[in-house]
Amino acid sequence: MLGYLLRRLALTLPTLLLVALAVFVLMRAIPGDPVQLMLGDAADEAQVAELRQRMGLDAPLPLQFGHWLAAAGRGDLGQSITNGEAVLPLILERFQVSAVIVLLAVAAAALIAVPLGMLAAWKQDKPLDVAIVGGATLLLSVPSFWLGLLMLLVFGMQLGWLPVVGYVSFGDDWRQALTYIVLPVVTLTLIEIGVLTRMSRASAIEVLRLEYVTHARAKGASESRVLLRHVLPNAFAPTLTLIGLVLGNLLGGIAVLETVFTLPGLGRLLVDAIFARDYPVVQGCLLFTAVIYVLVNLLVDLCYPLFDPRVSVA
Repeated sequence: MLGYLLRRLALTLPTLLLVALAVFVLMRAIPGDPVQLMLGDAADEAQVAELRQRMGLDAPLPLQFGHWLAAAGRGDLGQSITNGEAVLPLILERFQVSAVIVLLAVAAAALIAVPLGMLAAWKQDKPLDVAIVGGATLLLSVPSFWLGLLMLLVFGMQLGWLPVVGYVSFGDDWRQALTYIVLPVVTLTLIEIGVLTRMSRASAIEVLRLEYVTHARAKGASESRVLLRHVLPNAFAPTLTLIGLVLGNLLGGIAVLETVFTLPGLGRLLVDAIFARDYPVVQGCLLFTAVIYVLVNLLVDLCYPLFDPRVSVA
């Protein structure tokens, strides 16, 4: 297992390096001068030159990348132009909000979608299968912002069961905090159920056609045993891959839903920073998002041997 882990880490490090390089190049390609933005239009050339030198922006680009990468490795992503706060603590604070919502939603979606996909595959081309696939396709087709607005309209404004605007952290009042994240979690769960159900169904159908499933049935194994002992472990690997992709993507920022539900998450921080031309925050958010995406998929790779014995860890 240690060798498998080391091999995966060896593949991850070059990926993170390429991601950091891509973020650095993209930020330098954005029109505008961050120094001029920080000082304002009233600044003279001497002030601009002094700040550029202090920030290291007058150095060659390879040297700038090396300094920035070394600082990022120490956890120093700079300071926000807007409010002067350190970027990394600001990102981590906002990421906690996004992480709670995304982890709850993806876990709930997986617990619902995998059994639904298995059931649809077992009843392939039957009315139950058609109903499950139709419902999954409908959920997959609904825009997340539209479903979120509908949830706010029905459960927030018309019924008055849940708050519509604002956010309370779990550290302040966890009971009240739950009321503020119910609608975002339910909305995100419904959206992700569609894609996970279809993947689970497709994988299960492929496994149900294999010879060892026919052999298990010929030996007299019950359908529930066939599905749980033979089909599920072998059909779950593609679904696990998709869960990792979905989780990494959502943890990187669910900007649309965070805007709809006025949540102070990572996605909304990135959007606000883009509008404010806050380059250090934008650069830090992009790098942090990419690192989270890569690490989540690394974790999924490490989980493969636990679910699929065919994956070698030697």
